[in-house]
Amino acid sequence: MANYTTKTYSMKREIVNFSKDLTKNLPLPVKKFITDMNYGMLASNSCLLSDIADTLHEETKKKNTIERLALNLEKGIPDKLNRNYLKKVKNIVGKEPVVHIDDTDIVKPCGRKFEDMGRVRDGSESSSEKNVYKNGYYVTEACALTTNNHPVSVFSKIHSSREEDYISTNAITFQAIDESVKLFKKATFVMDRGYDADKIFFKLEKLRQEYIVRLTVKRKVVRNNRKISVSELCNRRKGKIKITVRYNDKDYDAYLSHVKVQLKEDSNYVYLVLVYGVTEHPMMLLTNKEIKSKEDVIRIARLYFSRWRIEEYFRSKKQIFGFEKFRVRSMVSIRSLNFMITACMTFLALMSMKSVRSSLLIEILRRAAPLKQKVQFYYYRIAKGILKILSYARKGVRGWFKVKRQKYRQLAFSFLS
Repeated sequence: MANYTTKTYSMKREIVNFSKDLTKNLPLPVKKFITDMNYGMLASNSCLLSDIADTLHEETKKKNTIERLALNLEKGIPDKLNRNYLKKVKNIVGKEPVVHIDDTDIVKPCGRKFEDMGRVRDGSESSSEKNVYKNGYYVTEACALTTNNHPVSVFSKIHSSREEDYISTNAITFQAIDESVKLFKKATFVMDRGYDADKIFFKLEKLRQEYIVRLTVKRKVVRNNRKISVSELCNRRKGKIKITVRYNDKDYDAYLSHVKVQLKEDSNYVYLVLVYGVTEHPMMLLTNKEIKSKEDVIRIARLYFSRWRIEEYFRSKKQIFGFEKFRVRSMVSIRSLNFMITACMTFLALMSMKSVRSSLLIEILRRAAPLKQKVQFYYYRIAKGILKILSYARKGVRGWFKVKRQKYRQLAFSFLS
């Protein structure tokens, strides 16, 4: 297998075992393909098929390897594979997890031949004053937090308004909610201002799920049988509960307050949690979680501020694996590749959950050569460490699959006896 260090062998074994769990009860060709993709992306920190082919070190021509990978991506992701993945995720997430739902964009400004490519708002260049639109796709993601507070995806879908069967962005969001509820039964959904819509609130209430959603200044609620804007409620109250929160990589002294309101006159009572001192205007968080004490208010605020995890998740997908640099063109292949990147992100989460005494994790962190010893988000560091370890490998993972051959049967001429 040409593993020049023990840690290279151990790293390969972790990837192969992870791939075996994902491909349980699937045909052998699918198992080999998924293992090749997982290993190739982790060994190259790239989603380009040419970079993946380089790490597999196959005896065939590189062109043939790329064609084989492309043909398999075109077949799509089997339902069984997706179920195995969700089962794996469920094991590393708590019983009633926090689920963050958000959208991001994949920008392909020079792309011309990608299937169903539409126009998307480029989040990296847009601002509150100006929106910049480019060619690309939208991605709707639902991420649950693991027991060590790292995000793993439970739903990820690339979509475009150019698709024939496309309904709306809300339909994709409802699908993300339904899939999350199907997996966890009970969860707390945390969303930003883009999801401030009655349809979202009533959907979650109908499913008996808890939520924390940041409101826009245009939102009106019912207070003492009278409609009032949430911004007016903010001006009437003051934050009395002081906590320290982290927002946009900075620590702030925040002041909290809460008030009981209704969305409609005939709807259930919910709570409006007001957060002062973090942004120019107070943050307004609507939740149906019960508030009985000061600790409950603090917990709701902290749950909302944990949503920076999904933003880091999007950023790490793009920076670690070059999510926006893919070259496959069909929608089926793009979605298949997105699933493979999502699986590799979950592998990073699994590695982050290893014991601090694990020799492999210690070696990964050492090879990463970090500038800071303590960080809150380990994906970049673990991905770099894995890349360094696998750089010593001179062969891929095909040698880990034993080829079953029929036993040699000697030809017998019974009529000669």
